[in-house]
Parts: sequence; structure tokens; C-alpha cells
Amino acid sequence: SSFAKEDALLKSRSFSPSTQSRHSRSTNPPKTQKDKKQFKDMAAFIASTSLSIPTTSTSTSFVGTKPAVLSVSTPLSKRTGLSMTTKASPSTKHADASTAAMPLLVKAAKGMQIERPPVWMMRQAGRYMKVYRDLAEKHTSFRERSETADLSTEISLQPWYAFKPDGVILFSDILTPLPGMGINFDILEDKGPIIDKPIRSLDQVKNTVHELDLNTLPFVRETLQSLRKTVGNEATVLGFVGAPYTLATYCIEGKTSKSYLTLKKMMYNEPAIVHALLSKIAMNIAEYACYQIESGAQAVQMFDSWAGVLSPIDYDVFAAPYQKMFVDAVKAKHPDVPLIIYISQGAVLLDRMEAAGFDVVSVDWTIDMADARARLKPTTKVQGNMDPAFLYGNKAGIESRILDTIKKAGRTGHIVNLGHGVMPTTPEENVKIYFDTVRNFRY
Repeated sequence: SSFAKEDALLKSRSFSPSTQSRHSRSTNPPKTQKDKKQFKDMAAFIASTSLSIPTTSTSTSFVGTKPAVLSVSTPLSKRTGLSMTTKASPSTKHADASTAAMPLLVKAAKGMQIERPPVWMMRQAGRYMKVYRDLAEKHTSFRERSETADLSTEISLQPWYAFKPDGVILFSDILTPLPGMGINFDILEDKGPIIDKPIRSLDQVKNTVHELDLNTLPFVRETLQSLRKTVGNEATVLGFVGAPYTLATYCIEGKTSKSYLTLKKMMYNEPAIVHALLSKIAMNIAEYACYQIESGAQAVQMFDSWAGVLSPIDYDVFAAPYQKMFVDAVKAKHPDVPLIIYISQGAVLLDRMEAAGFDVVSVDWTIDMADARARLKPTTKVQGNMDPAFLYGNKAGIESRILDTIKKAGRTGHIVNLGHGVMPTTPEENVKIYFDTVRNFRY
């Protein structure tokens, strides 16, 4: 979900945020041969998508390893059958020079054999860190912090200096590229993001929403370049984007929502408007992801935060085809860069997330990792999936839960992460335990 939403809703530690785009480019009528072809291609895609979705019943009886009954009084090695050590075990596979230089997270995302799983946390740069809260008192606007390269770089690196995660993610927001495609927004205290003029008509989609103007996003390039220069290949620099459906919820609702009723009414009564908007967003976000990659991102995570509220049949129509459009466009330019998909409350959609073509499926905590592995193909890589609240537990409990998850995920293709963003009141010392546990582990 939007970082901005978190800033607005957390009143206990709220900071008062303050309050471009290129000229609109009409797609009606198409005048040049190129425009005609693009218009024809978009119409054809909306009419019929080639995406193949598995027909999986939501009542399927999942096959997986029975969760272990853990006791925090039992030694870690006996509880999990896994070991923690500060020494690396010998690799059974010799890597060539190019592979050896590859960051650990990228290796995991490619399914390579490695000595331990990489680890990072969603929202790992944020309010749970005192150094972030101190900075936010001086720079009270979230958009200032996320759209000023020096500040964004500093914040992105705060957890790197504190915990040395294997992934350093760009400090930004999923809404950041919207002004560059003609959709302006602001962030209001206690309300979250507000869209100036919500999209409610096909005319708006055609005449207001235009191709992404990358000139509105120089701070993203500067931040990613700085991060790569600082961490090198000691960690993977992660970019991220919002998914077309999730961004459409903000564009059509005009703000955060619990029911998404405005959007859903439009889906069921005027679907052509929704499909036209989703198509434009998908191609713009693909361009944005490529821009991040070309600026230094070594992997990109897509957040389809609100797709979990869709029924599977609506997901197949309004979310999955546009995820696939995004994946196909990015992979056409950067076939070797790992793409990760995350959906909150998305356990029922795992098979569909996999079908869109992402390299890694990020699993939330509402499904056991063993069950998730059983439902996905053996070649699919996974990320996750501890409940963020487990970081309020004691040291033994935190270690035990992490090692249980690692065991269920298997030796290859697993990135340790939470099932959602870290909570803002999480004790920093417990976050250190989280990172240290994984960094000291060896298969």
C-alpha cells in the first residue's frame, strides 16, 4: 500500500506533510500511422487477452508439510533441523566470475544455489527507526522526503547502515509517477493521498492521462544511482512500482477507500473506462520500471496492494491481464532483471500471481509457507512471509519463526521478508535480531 497512506493514518507519530507534467496527449483520433497502430493494439488487447489463468478452486485442500510445533525452550537446531553459524558451508556449485559478483538477492530470485537466503523488509526505511523520525521532524512533508534525491537516498540507506539487509529499496511511493502521466495528487494530514480530479469518464482517460514524462522524475534516477554507488553489489538495489489496478483505485476513487465502491460500480457498469485507464497505466508503469532499472535498480517489486479485495473472477479481468502487460513490456527490454509481485491478502491468488510471469511471488502471512510452496510450481521463487507482529515477540520466538519459515521454503529460490510492511512501533532491537538471524544462518 501507499507509504503516504501510512504517514497520514498514524496519528501517534504524524508529521504534517505540505503540499510537471507534460502537455496532455490525446489518443482520439489517432493521426499518425504509429498512433493508429498503438490504438489498434490497445483495443485488441482489451478485447481479448492471451493470459492463461489456472482454474483453481478457492476451496482446494492444500497439500503441504504439517507446520511444526515449536517450543522456544528447545535449541534452535533441534527445533528446525537447520543451523545457524558464522561460517559459510562449501558450495556444491562453482559460479563463474559474473555470477560471483551478483548480489545474493538476485541469485535467489534466479533460483541459484546459495549458502543462505537473502533478507530484507518491506518498509524497512521508516518510522520504527529513530533516525528516520528525527529526520522527519525536520522535513515534515512526505513528498519532500521521497522526492528530494539527497533525502530519499539518506532514508533508503538508514537501514543499510544499521542492519546490512541484502536488499536496499528505493524510498518512494507508488503514487510518485502519477503527475508525470497527467494525474496530480497531494497528501493531506489525516487523509492520505488526494487526487485533484478523479478519473470518471472515458474522455478524461483519453485527454488527461498521457504517456509518462520521465523528465518529471529526475530524483528517482539520482537516488538509485547514489544507492548503487554506495552499496555496490553488497546488496541488491530494489526499485518498485504500483500495479495498474492498485493505482487505478486511487485515480478513480480520488482517495483511499475501504470498499472501492466507486471503482467497482464502474467495473460492472462502464468497464471500457476502467480497461482504457488500466492499459495506459500498465504501459506507463512498465516504462517507469525500465527507467528505474536503467538508473541502477537490480530488481523491481510490484505492489498490487488492493488486488486482494477482488474476487478471483474480477482479478482475472481487471488485474491479471495488466500485470502481464507490465511484465511482458519490462522483460522485452530487460529480460534478466528479476520482477517480484506482492499482493496483500493475496493467498487465494497465488496461482494467478504466478501465471502473470513474475520471477518471484511474495507471500503474505495468511498462508503457511509450506502450503504456498505446494501450490506453486517448483521453479517459482518465493518471498516472505512472517506476520510483521511477530517482531514484537522475544528473541527465541523471533529466531524460531524465521528458521521455521526458511525450512518450509526450501534451499533455493527464497527471499526472507515479512508478509507486509514492518510496523512503525516495532522495537529496533528486534529488527536487528531478525536480520542477524538470517545473516548468520547457513543451509
